[in-house]
Amino acid sequence: MVKINVSGCDSFVKEEQYKQYVDKALAAWDVLDGEQGAGNDFLGWKHLPSETPESLIADCEAIRDSWKEKGVDLVVVIGIGGSYLGARCAIEALSHNFAKQLRKKDNPEVVFAGCNLSEEYTAELMDLLAERNVGCVVISKSGTTTEPAIAFRLVKEYIDKTYKDASERIVAVTDAKKGALKTLSNQEGYKTFVVPDNVGGRFSVLTPVGLIPIVLAGFDVRAMLAGAVEMEKSLAVRDAANPAVVYAAMRNLLYSELGKKIEIMVTYNPKFQYLGEWWKQLYGESEGKDGKGIFPASVNNTADLHSMGQFIQEGERVMFETVINIENSNRTVVIGTDEQNLDQLNFLAGKNVEHCGAMAQLGTKLAHIDGGVPQMEVSVERINEYNLGSLFYFFEFACGVSAYTLGVNPFNQPGVEAYKKNMFALLGKPGYEELGAALKQRLA
Repeated sequence: MVKINVSGCDSFVKEEQYKQYVDKALAAWDVLDGEQGAGNDFLGWKHLPSETPESLIADCEAIRDSWKEKGVDLVVVIGIGGSYLGARCAIEALSHNFAKQLRKKDNPEVVFAGCNLSEEYTAELMDLLAERNVGCVVISKSGTTTEPAIAFRLVKEYIDKTYKDASERIVAVTDAKKGALKTLSNQEGYKTFVVPDNVGGRFSVLTPVGLIPIVLAGFDVRAMLAGAVEMEKSLAVRDAANPAVVYAAMRNLLYSELGKKIEIMVTYNPKFQYLGEWWKQLYGESEGKDGKGIFPASVNNTADLHSMGQFIQEGERVMFETVINIENSNRTVVIGTDEQNLDQLNFLAGKNVEHCGAMAQLGTKLAHIDGGVPQMEVSVERINEYNLGSLFYFFEFACGVSAYTLGVNPFNQPGVEAYKKNMFALLGKPGYEELGAALKQRLA
């Protein structure tokens, strides 16, 4: 279960102020609970954990088993934004840090494509495909989003040329009835899974968008969903101590009353680097509109204490921190004694590395608070599927409460289309000729 501690903000906020923002967050909770707010047609994620059928998980596992029989050892997951960040977060968090170097082959390696327009990345991906036994999961509601569409055209062409059973090596996660990818899947006979109409991309990690890649990577999505179900039940209680209410209230107070415009998600385990990336999209795309929003950033300590630490400690006082606290490690490594003690570390002999990390985390907390940086802690007991599911659901629900507290629609993203129109025009896409001419004149 997720726990929250906001005592690291006590010296910055007044109790009466906090109570006012709790009331605002509870009013926002009412809007989200009543499903009457802006964007209420995109609330399918709210009860997704408890309503996911066993048959969906079984279908995911059937793909896994079928591809194992074919000897598939590389799965290319094609998607961008919410179509890949959740899956990548889960797989990075749950995998052995050195699985590739150790040549662990119990499950296929999962790589990601369609999340950039780098020619070198694409060419090197094609080099990798030539050396491996390949399956592909393509994730796109429409099938026409530029980055994943280009990647899929190239990967599909390779699979079609290389394998006689090409159609059995491609799985599409797309719209139930319409769109280019759905049409192609029907024509080619691909196994398809549905992106629910009422779940936006950044809230889709617990749909087939995330579940299929996570299953193919060898992890237990039943446990992940169980953690999310427990969180769903907990956050459904209207209470001032509700963790989502506490988080939404404090971050909005810090933003509106103290001018803290930047929230830094802080992790102390490299496995959680992509939790920060997933969280940045979730909050940036949900709150950054109407001239409002807290800018989401992330660091991974203790490494980033040696790069961003100076700025956080003594730079402009416009930020606060949300630390992801992992209470227990899954492994134990004890520091030994050295007779010469040239590194002067014998005072740590007999202690494990996690203890040193915990003291670094505590020391950093005290230093940053003394330096004017409020800090919240979001805690889980350890890194596993259950707790990751809890974290996913916690941040999704809290995002809805926080955005309604801020006064914006959490579930649209009108600004995302601006760059696309310009890109299409500059690439010469039919129908964009007039805009293309105007843009080229501006750039001349």
